Amino acid sequence: MKHTTILLIAATSLSLSAQGAEWTSLFNGKSLSGWKQVGGDAKYTVENGAIVGESVVNSPNSFLTTKKDYGNFIFEAEINVDQGLNSGIQFRSQSKRSFEKGRVHGYQVEIDTSERKWSGGVYEEAKRGWLYTLSRNEGCQEAFDVDKWNKYRVEAVDNQIRTWINGVPCADILDSEAGHQEGFIALQVHSISDKALAGKKVRMRSPKILTKDLNAERWYMPSHVQEINYQANTLSPKQTSEGWKLLWDGKTSKGWKGAKLDEFPAKGWGVEKGELVVYSSGGAESRNGGDIITLEEFSEFELEVDFKITDTANSGIKYFVDPNLLKGQGSAIGLEFQILHDEKHPDAKKGNNGNRTIGSLYDLIPATNLSEATRTTKRVNPVGEWNRARIVVKDGRVQHWLNNIKVVDYPRGTQIFRTLVQRSKYHKWPNFGEWETGPILLQDHGDEVRFRSIKIREL
Repeated sequence: MKHTTILLIAATSLSLSAQGAEWTSLFNGKSLSGWKQVGGDAKYTVENGAIVGESVVNSPNSFLTTKKDYGNFIFEAEINVDQGLNSGIQFRSQSKRSFEKGRVHGYQVEIDTSERKWSGGVYEEAKRGWLYTLSRNEGCQEAFDVDKWNKYRVEAVDNQIRTWINGVPCADILDSEAGHQEGFIALQVHSISDKALAGKKVRMRSPKILTKDLNAERWYMPSHVQEINYQANTLSPKQTSEGWKLLWDGKTSKGWKGAKLDEFPAKGWGVEKGELVVYSSGGAESRNGGDIITLEEFSEFELEVDFKITDTANSGIKYFVDPNLLKGQGSAIGLEFQILHDEKHPDAKKGNNGNRTIGSLYDLIPATNLSEATRTTKRVNPVGEWNRARIVVKDGRVQHWLNNIKVVDYPRGTQIFRTLVQRSKYHKWPNFGEWETGPILLQDHGDEVRFRSIKIREL
């Protein structure tokens, strides 16, 4: 069934491709002419008509790069890798002395032999990390075969990046950095510390690139493959067709008001270069501008919010909020996706079992990595960089996602949920968390936090 599906998708894709495309081979099958090594000490050779990278213990990441840079292109190659080795194909990547003394940085399509099965996902080396994990597209997880040659395809056209393995669609990204970026293509050999992995190999054969008439050659991307949009405060045509809408326009306070006010707060909040900012006021909860809420209410939805914390910051995204419950000081009452600097804010050590850390259902359920079989820790971008919160509410079930990793999954209204509430600070509020509708809330906890790309679709 797996291979039948792959062949059907590949055939459909190829049928949409124009004939006679002018592909350029990037490898002559005999030597590494046109390539150079950057970074670590992995061994690169040519064996049986393939480029081979061999792992070396305690070496930094190694890259065999093209000497030529590419901007818009379609790239294809066949990949074979030994079990246990992590690798990838870099593209639109660079190595400049001005960035960490020449450290390679840029996009990478993953070659993954681990249990998580993220081959075909997209990672940004040395910068933002994972941009598209296959926890967002489980249909691609079985496409890669560790024991065989696998055909990779990368389409990098203007601001869109798409990947396939063996004809199966894997990643679909819109990124504001992609449209003006160019760089080399490279075969990575990941650093290893385990001596048992020394000498493991990754092989690439028949790498080729297309740089002309790209629109005519682009493959069809099925609608079920989730598109992830990193362009600030924008909706793509696909997102619009799926019912997404911006909750914040990137410029004004339209659609929002104070949680305990009839209008938007006159102080404590501001707009700076496409970012909605809650300003620092000494760390007190909802004592300056106060929380803000949407004018609309929602019941079943998918919400995305990009946020950037400052040192020791505390804030949150609340949903199913009742702004009329708490009349005095403090934040409005509702379920909360916690935003926190876990390492430095004292609230991270309060509550139970980490249920006040970033991504958690505040004071109820701790956030842990639910998307990777071999890792329990969350993937949190550091202070000063953007993180993405995603909240999905459907058929009584709620999920929290942090940077495309599922970190919380729970059913509302069950006995287990109610028991958690009774053990929390919310026990005094009847039917807490079970209200049918409510606005979306951004919290003022007295620390500077920045928000952007606030978008929602009703399910």
